Amino acid sequence: MFKKLSLIALTLILTTSCVSKKIYTDLEDKYAELKKENRKLSDSNQDLETALNQAKNDIANLQKDYEDTLAQRNKLQADYDATKTNLDNLNASYDALEKNSSASIAANSKKNRELLAQLEAKEQALAAENVRLEKIKQELEARSQRVAELENVIASKDAAMTNLKNAISKALTNFEGNGLTVEQRNGKVYVSMENKLLFESGSWAVGSKGKQAVKKLGEVLAENPEIAILIEGHTDNVPYKGNTQLSGNWDLSAKRATAIVNILRENDSINPENLTAAGRGEFAPIASNDTAEGKAQNRRIEVVLTPKLDEISKLLNEI
Repeated sequence: MFKKLSLIALTLILTTSCVSKKIYTDLEDKYAELKKENRKLSDSNQDLETALNQAKNDIANLQKDYEDTLAQRNKLQADYDATKTNLDNLNASYDALEKNSSASIAANSKKNRELLAQLEAKEQALAAENVRLEKIKQELEARSQRVAELENVIASKDAAMTNLKNAISKALTNFEGNGLTVEQRNGKVYVSMENKLLFESGSWAVGSKGKQAVKKLGEVLAENPEIAILIEGHTDNVPYKGNTQLSGNWDLSAKRATAIVNILRENDSINPENLTAAGRGEFAPIASNDTAEGKAQNRRIEVVLTPKLDEISKLLNEI
């Protein structure tokens, strides 16, 4: 096309001198039109090349889709063939079962009856288990309630023992620090009185100051009739060589414990059934017997106050 335009242009140049102006003008117009058409053809050619490239890409994508589809078709064909084989096998099995249907039905009926019998037995067992489970549940609820009651009773006992300990400490304020201590531990109250507050050496006769302390203690105990009172006598490890009526430290500790019990019994409001006297001798020391100070601590009367546990024992037996 470009060569054609060049040829026309050359012709125009050669003939300008010998043609008329009208012919020259026509040729120029023709040249402009041809030039414009050339541009249009160039643009069309570019569009065609773009379309060609797009078509090539589309063909490549279609080719890939074709190959993927072909692979999928082959897989489906393989699955179909396998399924067809399974169907043929099932049909063959069905035909074989159908030939023996009477025997199979009878066998299946028997098996069904056996399964139904087993199912009924399991249902009965399950019903029995549900009944037992409900009974256990009710028993557990009842026990939980009793445990709660027991916890309340124990808390009440602990509070009562705390009040008792405070009351005793208040009543014996003038004697604390003189060989007398009041402690609360393990749900009990321990009143410890060293012998220097109560007895002369080797004696089980309680001195006047000791009697005052024991009577003060008795006044508090008289207001707490639900308290068990254990009086324990303790000695150091020095062998007793005093009164020949006594066999040794154990006998001495028992007599000292009994002496305290007798003072407490002077208070008519204290139930004698709540009182117990026990001699422990030198076999429950609270300090070393290697020093004079330790021996003094071991020579003591311990009053162990315990809440009566009848109510707690009853609840424990019911759990």
